[in-house]
Amino acid sequence: MNEEGNVTNETATQNGTSQSEIFSKAVRAGKRTYFFDVKSTRAGDFYLTVTESKKKLGDDGKFFYEKHKLFLYKEDFDKFADGLREAVEAIRTLKPQTNGNGNGNGNGNGHSNGNGNGNGSYSDVQFEDLGAK
Repeated sequence: MNEEGNVTNETATQNGTSQSEIFSKAVRAGKRTYFFDVKSTRAGDFYLTVTESKKKLGDDGKFFYEKHKLFLYKEDFDKFADGLREAVEAIRTLKPQTNGNGNGNGNGNGHSNGNGNGNGSYSDVQFEDLGAK
């Protein structure tokens, strides 16, 4: 724990510097999970990693997690947020909501299940298994 009572996680990176995890938020969205992690460099600069994790079935019949990661640095926060806001507004303008609940996926629960049938079924993601192969 640090002085503010927050738990931090020190890890070594490939280039030998350490990074400290300041904040972490997991967001389940259908078959995907998004992780928003605020980290600090050794120099004390903050950056954000956004990781999309999706459970998939491999050719060998075993499950694995496909991950895509985006690194966002503090000097880009405002421009990124503005671009994201504009893109979401464009989608909402070009494809108006028709089901009245504001999520546009038609299943009424606020989550897209990715299969288009609107039955609300999801795969079970075990967070302790993330990264295990």
